[in-house]
Amino acid sequence: MKEGQVLEFPSSGMLVAALAARISELLREGIDQRGQASLAVSGGSTPVPLFARLAEMDLPWDRVTVSLVDERWVEPQDPDSNEHLVRTRLLRHKAAAARFIPMKTPDATALQGEEACALAQLEAPRPYDCLLLGMGNDGHTASLFPGAANLDTAVDLNSGRICMAIRPPSAPHERMTLTLPAILASRQLFLHLQGEEKKKVLALAQAAGDARQMPIRYVLRQGTTPVTVYWSP
Repeated sequence: MKEGQVLEFPSSGMLVAALAARISELLREGIDQRGQASLAVSGGSTPVPLFARLAEMDLPWDRVTVSLVDERWVEPQDPDSNEHLVRTRLLRHKAAAARFIPMKTPDATALQGEEACALAQLEAPRPYDCLLLGMGNDGHTASLFPGAANLDTAVDLNSGRICMAIRPPSAPHERMTLTLPAILASRQLFLHLQGEEKKKVLALAQAAGDARQMPIRYVLRQGTTPVTVYWSP
């Protein structure tokens, strides 16, 4: 984990303030350096307060592209949709000016939508200026799930693939996920965790063991992209 560190905060509010400030800083750097910036985000309940904080920040949002790390293959209006989450929680107020690239296509299955999704993702400024990850209690991150049939392909650094359809063995909905090489094509990775249980899972992930059993290990063990863990109780 290049330049890796775990930052612990006594409260979620303090974590959100610090992480939002750091993301803002990285986006401003990207805009200063190339005239535009990119932010890739994950879904779930953990980043909701962070999205609310970012939405109110003074940034040249019209020069920022927001995209997803993964998506459930459901309609964008579905409450389980990460696109729905981002549109209703992040792309509001000042951040409403940002450009958004969804993952869900009109295709019936994620597998059928892989090519269109990959082409769309190429429109985001790359490398991403920052990419926000979460982690499940099973050690999955993005939609890189332990036991998924095509996990080995999704984490192959030489696959040349940006996104892949994947079906979690024990979670609902077919998914589309950025591949590991696409995730690592970032200036900075953040792993946003909350709660004592996630702290225990992180400790287990940092220990020796097969990365296929806890795919977050592929991110923690690589040495090319900086990863910073933000944790609060």
